[in-house]
Amino acid sequence: MTHQQPLGKVYLVGAGPGDPGLFTLKGKTLLENADVVIYDALVSEAILGMINPQAEQINAGKRRGRHSKKQPETTRLLIEKAQTHTIVVRLKGGDPFVFGRGGEEMGDLVEAGVPVEVVPGITAGVAAPAYAGIPLTHRNISSSVTFVTGHESVGKYRPKVNWRAIAQGSETIVIYMGVHNLPHIIPQLKTAGLSGETPIALVRWGTLPEQEDLIGTLDSILQQMEDEDFSAPAVAVIGKVVDLHAVLYYCRPKIINV
Repeated sequence: MTHQQPLGKVYLVGAGPGDPGLFTLKGKTLLENADVVIYDALVSEAILGMINPQAEQINAGKRRGRHSKKQPETTRLLIEKAQTHTIVVRLKGGDPFVFGRGGEEMGDLVEAGVPVEVVPGITAGVAAPAYAGIPLTHRNISSSVTFVTGHESVGKYRPKVNWRAIAQGSETIVIYMGVHNLPHIIPQLKTAGLSGETPIALVRWGTLPEQEDLIGTLDSILQQMEDEDFSAPAVAVIGKVVDLHAVLYYCRPKIINV
């Protein structure tokens, strides 16, 4: 497919996990000067409020089972808007290059001859545990951390992740988009050698005022989720660092309104 020479540039901007105080200055400047902003579902209202009032705003959000726009449609839209607008912002939750399809979108834009730049954001896998008082590494507890997706394909679970290797090779495991699939994931981790007493934390709506933390073990967490009606969006943290939640929670960062 051929395209006319683009007028503008696309910026893949990471909105961070939700707390507007964690949004980058570069990202904020781009929103304030954008001509078009195509944003995802998990971008917080506070950050959407930074968008230039004259900018065209398009919701391209994806949630499990509910897609506003399919990925190819979003990419085509970015290419089209770059033909007629100077600053096109693709606003993505967290970091564009951490389970955010940023690499796919950038590749497609480069292939189409559209100038593109990435603006990193703080990823939820780091920020949400921090706001729950859980350090992912600790000199006396954990010197390794693995970030992994627990996402499923439409209609069925796809076991592409080597959970055995992860269980045996990392002291802290952070699972994105995996709450729905924990009944499939936990047995694999236990089969790989993790004890049922291994601590696990689920952090829902991390860094936002409505943040909820559920602390348990691999043996107990599924029943706790049912009892508390705990659901996505949330990240899971597995490992001994979770025990520090009880010590450090009351020193967790405070949300800043900007």
